[in-house]
Amino acid sequence: MLSTAPPGSPYHRLGRTDRHRWWRPLVATVALAASALVVVCLLFGVAAAVAELTDRPFDADGLPTFGPIPDAALLLASLALLLPLLLGAAWLIQRRPAGTLSSVLGRLRWGWLGRCLLVATPLVVVMLFGADLLLGLTDDSSMFDPAEMWVGWPEFAAGLLMVVLLVPFQAAAEEYAFRGWLLQAVGAHLRSPWPAIALQAVLFAAAHGWGTGWGFLDLTFMGVLFGWLTVRTGGLEAAIALHVVNNLTGFALAAAFGGLAADETMADAPWQLVLVDVLILSAYALVIDRLAARRGLATVVPPALVAAVPGGPVAPSGVELRPPGVGVESRG
Repeated sequence: MLSTAPPGSPYHRLGRTDRHRWWRPLVATVALAASALVVVCLLFGVAAAVAELTDRPFDADGLPTFGPIPDAALLLASLALLLPLLLGAAWLIQRRPAGTLSSVLGRLRWGWLGRCLLVATPLVVVMLFGADLLLGLTDDSSMFDPAEMWVGWPEFAAGLLMVVLLVPFQAAAEEYAFRGWLLQAVGAHLRSPWPAIALQAVLFAAAHGWGTGWGFLDLTFMGVLFGWLTVRTGGLEAAIALHVVNNLTGFALAAAFGGLAADETMADAPWQLVLVDVLILSAYALVIDRLAARRGLATVVPPALVAAVPGGPVAPSGVELRPPGVGVESRG
């Protein structure tokens, strides 16, 4: 029978259900990693077979190439496929699959996600233009290189369609993996969220590869901030919103100026971009935290949710609805 965490549990403790055993998160994480490897190998195996049949070239890493748009779509799809695998891993340890990975309410809070998107969109635009301005002032360069020519409307439309269809799932999958699964897998063993936040942040940065030291620090800071926001607001919505807007904007610009084939990621970011990004991320966290407090957003499992789950634990008397270690107040 699927179960939920006790009332008053903060987000990082949602894996601590009545069916929790110390080995369950470990076994499920290994199963998740193995299944992800199998799915990615199958996906790229099919792509390689199609490349052989259609006489397409292979790159220096031995991967098939079909052109910038299909290659980017293949990469994004391989990451997006993590979503159903994560839900399956949650089922394996007998938790409510999508719900407890999404928020303390057992579901994705769509209204709150929409508000976070409204906050994230202008801030990402400011970040891009602010970083470009700083690059111009300090390095006489630009992220929008004039040598990168406009690809034309047909190619841009095809690239943009691919980006809009796949990037939200790719960005959400990364959030469910790092701020969702890893945060809860480690948090099930520890009351403080900070060890889990730190671990997933470093792994998140490492997953993007090693480019510059500045880029690695920026990704680590982003991982820490997203992890803190997730615990602070009781769900993944704030992290998903900024991640989706950031990636949509970046990939849309790449589609417009022929950059989909580029290998650069945020791991390769110069210090100018990192400086502006840290300021924007901090501003976003401050605004979101204030909005969450103003709305009375639930940050821990409410007793009503547990009572609605068959076989769920009974709310203990006098439970304090406060996530330990982060100072989150009880909010409905």
